[in-house]
Amino acid sequence: MKREYQRRHSRWYEVLLLGLSVHVVVGIPLAVGLPALERWGWGFWDYLPDVRYNTMFAIGLAFLASALTLRRMARFPGAQLAANILPTITIAFLIAVAVLFFAREGYTRQVLFGGYLVSLMWFYLGFFIGRRFRRLKLAVVPFGDVYRLMGTRQADLRLLEGPDLDGIRVDGVVADLHAEDLPPEWETFLARCTLCHIPVYHSRQVSESISGRVQIDRLSENEFGSLLPPLVYVGFKRVVDSVAAVLLLPLLLPVMLCVALAIKLDSRGPVLFLQPRMGYKAQPFLMYKFRSMHHDMSGEDFTISEDDPRITRVGRVIRKYRLDELPQLFNILKGEMSFIGPRPESVSLSEWYEQAVPFFSYRHVVRPGITGWAQVEQGYAAEVDGMTKKLQYDFYYIKNYSLWLDVLIALKTSRILFTGFGAR
Repeated sequence: MKREYQRRHSRWYEVLLLGLSVHVVVGIPLAVGLPALERWGWGFWDYLPDVRYNTMFAIGLAFLASALTLRRMARFPGAQLAANILPTITIAFLIAVAVLFFAREGYTRQVLFGGYLVSLMWFYLGFFIGRRFRRLKLAVVPFGDVYRLMGTRQADLRLLEGPDLDGIRVDGVVADLHAEDLPPEWETFLARCTLCHIPVYHSRQVSESISGRVQIDRLSENEFGSLLPPLVYVGFKRVVDSVAAVLLLPLLLPVMLCVALAIKLDSRGPVLFLQPRMGYKAQPFLMYKFRSMHHDMSGEDFTISEDDPRITRVGRVIRKYRLDELPQLFNILKGEMSFIGPRPESVSLSEWYEQAVPFFSYRHVVRPGITGWAQVEQGYAAEVDGMTKKLQYDFYYIKNYSLWLDVLIALKTSRILFTGFGAR
């Protein structure tokens, strides 16, 4: 007799309570209604002039955008959902206010701010209530290359003793689908899981989702050719980069002038450091940075360590808070770089890596960035020693190239700017 398996969180009340639709359907009326009742009183819905309608509509859209963004970002490893709730909701409501302001539409500040506070409380409440349900529970088929997954804290992995779930409800089953020693009864078990709508994941897919890295030595030529970023998002991102650089440049020019003056007073040499880097489509370009090293000291093309004696006193400060990267706004305006993408390597190092590391040139399929997935996950590592791991992060970024991953990287980078973590 074939046993019927049930997937975790698949019962109707679980789907209802844990689903995004209920979170939004209940949350939006609370975020809109509670501040409106407090400001306009009972029966406010009977009289909705433009000011009230604009305010309520803005709260609803900001809430919905926050919910979708947080849900999409939660799919990526190290998303730290609790740390992203406040900045995500704040940015969504600030954008709503900016749109109303520039469109010259009236709105009630008190109600909009109340909606913001209620949204924060609702999202944090949902996070703490559902925290224990978000950790994946996966059954592991004990054959092939699956043992490297065991021991991670990001998922509850349970090694199966036989081809049966034994009444345990799981989010999915993990197996090395390329294992040569997989017995027929286990293949039948995997087929039954699929028929019961329980996902069967390849071990490499789970490894990538947990670590945030793509194993380069396991990247086949066929997969390599299929991992092209979506052209629509490539174009959209280029437009956003250009507009953002134009808006930020007047605001950051005073900061750049202060940094330039500090560099000039601290040590001899030019303010800017221009280095040939390998860029988009493997085309070399000159990357602009504030000089953070002594001008008259020779060495390698890369930073050896955090204690590199070539780094100046001002250089250590501007590196810690990424201020040395500010001149790259001009690289973005020229179309040579993006705000977010794999960090560009020097031309000499790139040529060496192309000979030593398989598929290295694939990282040039997107524009290099001021910050990227490798920087926020790994921190700044010495170019040679950490390149293999860094490249694995770069490939994961390219494989999951999307707005949601870029938003997550932007939030993580903002925390680095305030804490200094991850800077080299």
